[in-house]
Amino acid sequence: MCRHIAYLGDRVPIAAVLTEPPHSLYRQAWEPRRQRYGTVNADGFGVGWYADGDPVPARYRRAAPIWADPSFTDLVRVVRTGALLAAVRDTTDGSVPDESAAAPYGFGRWLFSHNGALPGWPGSAADLAAELAPEELLALEARCDSALVWALVLHRLRAGHAPAQALADTVSAIAVSLPARLNLLLTDGTAIAATTWGDTLWHRLDPGRSVVVASEPYDDDPAWTELPDHTLLLATREEIDVTPLKEPPA
Repeated sequence: MCRHIAYLGDRVPIAAVLTEPPHSLYRQAWEPRRQRYGTVNADGFGVGWYADGDPVPARYRRAAPIWADPSFTDLVRVVRTGALLAAVRDTTDGSVPDESAAAPYGFGRWLFSHNGALPGWPGSAADLAAELAPEELLALEARCDSALVWALVLHRLRAGHAPAQALADTVSAIAVSLPARLNLLLTDGTAIAATTWGDTLWHRLDPGRSVVVASEPYDDDPAWTELPDHTLLLATREEIDVTPLKEPPA
């Protein structure tokens, strides 16, 4: 499994979201408090962020543990942003170990992360992959289950689906055939779409100023709210909309 987080709000140093809080994503790499599967997220990390005037985010990803990269703490101390998505990784067996598999994945203005696993990977994924055109399969960022999930989401986004619908339909398509864990995060820098399907997800809204959606709270502020499992979330700086996800047919 993994831990991930998305932030929209006032421009702040990335460190204010990822490293400075007492239970930040940085600390969750070795000491997550609410992770249901796995214990240490040391197989890579990444952060994507948006700069003023540029709709395409930058990404910084590594295959090493987040605490083993001194350049990262330097970077996040000085770079400021009003929107980001970041993750620390606990790899799925059979997945490529290099940084290409570290979230966030990206295309155009989109950033994406998958916290979960496709059981039986890679053999279990053949039917899912059949949904994609050959050129989409060849464009996979990495040989891992999360990259395939991202390709399925992106396939729907390109077809014109709204972000929340793209996530919901992808979860439904996978869950019909696999007992997968599918906590997904997607942002374009203006809104956050997310799903809970097998692990924890929390949100904290300061209306008009900021919203954070994360695998677990990065501090003990009582404003954090946990989402029920099998839930779809759409968040902006002003509001949060929550909808139950349909169970797959028996």
